Amino acid sequence: MLMRSLIKTVQILFTMKKFITQKIVLLTLFVFCLSFVTTAQKRVDAEVILKAVKSGKTISYKNATIVGVLDFTFMDEALNNLPKRKKWRNYNNTNKVEKQIESSISFINCTFEDDVLAYIPDEHSGYTFTANFEEGAIFKNCTFKEKAMFKYSTFERDASFEDTTFNGDSTFKYAKFKKDSSFKNTSFEESSTFKYTKFNRNVSFANAVFKETATFKYAKFNDGVSFNNANFEEDLNLKYTKVSGDFDIKGMHVSYSINTKYTKINGKSFSFY
Repeated sequence: MLMRSLIKTVQILFTMKKFITQKIVLLTLFVFCLSFVTTAQKRVDAEVILKAVKSGKTISYKNATIVGVLDFTFMDEALNNLPKRKKWRNYNNTNKVEKQIESSISFINCTFEDDVLAYIPDEHSGYTFTANFEEGAIFKNCTFKEKAMFKYSTFERDASFEDTTFNGDSTFKYAKFKKDSSFKNTSFEESSTFKYTKFNRNVSFANAVFKETATFKYAKFNDGVSFNNANFEEDLNLKYTKVSGDFDIKGMHVSYSINTKYTKINGKSFSFY
């Protein structure tokens, strides 16, 4: 009797073990499949984003890879509505065609495989196409593998490029940041320019890394700037730069030359060395 009970108990335990093992296998397969699906969903075509922008929808992506040129100027569409004459001038007496982006833009931990363009000088038509951002423009902890062109762009609301890496050419020349902005912990692998850039509020470049020449010539910081522990591995051009407010350069390192000719910090001349 005791032996029969023991055998029955062993059989039950074996059956339970087999059932549990099957459950574990099925659960593992489910997690694997879910992971595969999630990974597949992370690749987003730039055209999908641009269609949403055109419709005025809020743009918000996390942990995504953006494939294709992200042209915020909508140049191809604009060309269809412009005169064909080369060098034709619009009512502002310039060849610049501006696109107002009304959508709120947020990319967090995203990778841009191709160009991100808010500035395109089109030699064929003679026009220069630019984009302005009326709402927030967040590119945080992102990687721009190719060009990141924001020349002439106006950022009406908060803008952030914190923890972001620019692998290709980048420019914020003539850009205007009207609200809060940040380039904290940002890495510029190629030459970068903030020439003539205007910051209305305090901006941080703390812990930023500039692998090649960085240009802030004629830039205006109307409410202070932080270069705390920023690392300039080549030249830094601050010629004609004007700063009003805090000027934090504690721990800032410049490997090559720094040009501070005509630089004004709160109305006073400045020399780094």
